[in-house]
Amino acid sequence: MRSQYQPESTPQLADAPPARDAKIGERRVELSDMIVIDGVSKIFRSAKGDSVALKDVHLSVRRGEIVGIIGRSGAGKSTLARCVNMLERPTSGRIVVGGEDLTTLDGERLRQARRAIGMIFQHFNLLSSRTVFDNIALPLELQRTPRAEIRERITPLLDLVGLADKRDRYPAALSGGQKQRVGIARALASQPSVLLCDEATSALDPETTKSILLLLKDINIKLGLTILLITHEMQVIKEICDRVVVLDQGRVVEQGRVFEVFTSAASEITRNIVRDVIDRELPALLRGRRRDGSRSHGNPVLRIVFTGASAGEPVIAEVARRYDVLLNIWQANVEYIQGLPYGNIVVEAIGAAHELQTAIDHIRDRNLRVEVLGHVAGDDSAAA
Repeated sequence: MRSQYQPESTPQLADAPPARDAKIGERRVELSDMIVIDGVSKIFRSAKGDSVALKDVHLSVRRGEIVGIIGRSGAGKSTLARCVNMLERPTSGRIVVGGEDLTTLDGERLRQARRAIGMIFQHFNLLSSRTVFDNIALPLELQRTPRAEIRERITPLLDLVGLADKRDRYPAALSGGQKQRVGIARALASQPSVLLCDEATSALDPETTKSILLLLKDINIKLGLTILLITHEMQVIKEICDRVVVLDQGRVVEQGRVFEVFTSAASEITRNIVRDVIDRELPALLRGRRRDGSRSHGNPVLRIVFTGASAGEPVIAEVARRYDVLLNIWQANVEYIQGLPYGNIVVEAIGAAHELQTAIDHIRDRNLRVEVLGHVAGDDSAAA
């Protein structure tokens, strides 16, 4: 059953007519964009000198999207989130949410605009003296919402986040995952159209993290909310995001659909982050056999990457049948990213040099990626 909760502005669905665009400053912005970050920089000034947290950041989030912002510690992720809801005012640039330029607002107009932006924090920020129901009700009480309307809003939210039976419990009696569910319901109480999640799963164990991510995806689908998710964990991006933006030292170094960024990362920082999730480290025994990749003596060790439709093709068997080459599998795994398979296999290629090169060329002709990781001394047992 669909929740009674409804966001204040209904998102444009994927099959809706093409969006018109509007001019904001000197940049044209599609009206289907829920969040537009246009040339944003943030400098923190102190007696010890200036600290640049964000440098000319440009990105947009379409209505109903889940976009992940990822980067190492100090990349500027949390500062960017705080700029989106104007808890930090940008030094320069514009923040446009729902078509309204927040950087032009202050006072009551800004407070009203912020109600369209829900916020989920890493450490829950619940009041220990208030029950689950009353913690969720807090932003509505601050807005002086009538008590009857508060009950009408919060009851379906408790069902939505799976806490209907915990409404009268206090935070001390809740698990970490349940506390975060309270935080999510509280963020939804004001019926926002945008949800900001700042490291919302960092304090949770892997199993609880997965359940919270599934809840966020469910909320995104049922309510059509636009979600901007800040994280340092690529696994979180892989689970639920439509697109990913990579920050490094306050700059956007790469952005795109999750599958493309995972499988064809353009920047070194992105490749390093992605490697944590999909490029499995070789076991120590195999690393001990491998020589420096710059040396050409011995059998080459190849990493072959299969993406999309190619992941289901029997390329290894085909090479063994067509060429006088043996491929000894060292390691193999398949991940699913946005429902598409990504295969990663490491093999020792055994055969004459010209046959090996022909086989590698054939694999590359099939639009697969082949990387030579190094070489190992010939070993008769390797072909067994």
